[in-house]
Amino acid sequence: MADLTTTIDTHLAAYCEPDAGRRAALVAEVWSPQGQLVDPPMEGEGLEAIVGLGDVVVTHYPGHTFKRTTNVDEHHGHARHGWALVAADGNVAVTGTDIATVDADGRLVKVVGFFGDLEAA
Repeated sequence: MADLTTTIDTHLAAYCEPDAGRRAALVAEVWSPQGQLVDPPMEGEGLEAIVGLGDVVVTHYPGHTFKRTTNVDEHHGHARHGWALVAADGNVAVTGTDIATVDADGRLVKVVGFFGDLEAA
């Protein structure tokens, strides 16, 4: 991948891609074969499982897409960014933050998602 922002954007596009074959190709493009995706309601390890998590998202949120809502903040192989799950009409279903780890080749090895925004203490 050209850079981590492109990798993150491809991951987000893959997660809501309705065509399973296209989703699998996008996942394979940016994820390590041993990658692990962990979100509050579910998790998967390996490319097939990550593609399968996308099945769940498109079943529960048809016509939605993930949009990155912040810049990608990165250092030492780790990154964070904000996102929103947006319906075709522009309504936001949920927002959150992902924390990502990449390997030496820039492929995702782990993404941990958090729903909602952090609240002040």
